[in-house]
Amino acid sequence: MKKIIIATNNLGKLKEIKEILQGYEILSLKDVNCQVEVIEDQDTFEGNSLKKAKEISEMLHMPCIADDSGLCIDVFDGWPGVYTARFLGENTTAKQRNTYILEKMKELEGEKRKARVKCCIAYYENGNYVIGKGEIQGWIAKEARGDNGFGFDEIFELEDGRTYAELSAQEKNKISHRKLALQDLLKKMRNHI
Repeated sequence: MKKIIIATNNLGKLKEIKEILQGYEILSLKDVNCQVEVIEDQDTFEGNSLKKAKEISEMLHMPCIADDSGLCIDVFDGWPGVYTARFLGENTTAKQRNTYILEKMKELEGEKRKARVKCCIAYYENGNYVIGKGEIQGWIAKEARGDNGFGFDEIFELEDGRTYAELSAQEKNKISHRKLALQDLLKKMRNHI
């Protein structure tokens, strides 16, 4: 079975990717004793995911998958986008960021609450790479709800009125932006690598 490093220390992401990406031996950075934190300084999800996958792959001499994802709020021209995890600074919690967004949007109604979650996942091996993309449309909820997620899951509301964090892991993995990006990536990997 082919071994692939997942360039993340985020346990929520790792669990999600392992559940979706079966048929490969998935190793975390911790599994290979890699302490490197690649700096996400690109201005696109594609740029950040490729940078992380390339740096880790070249350092460990193994194929690597890395993702970058975020919340894009339409009324704010896609903000916070690539800065979703750090728009209030590197050491803030998801709860602090979510509270800030809810407060910023408290007067907005209906269509002005529209948002998307986007994910780009890059696979890099020996100079070759492919990038998968996924996106889900939804809204910013009026309040944080649910406790099954991480990041912005408790404030991202789906068509059925539930937030990502109100879904079970199995339900989320069937429809998530990360699942769509992984499916897109796997299709491209079969065709190009």
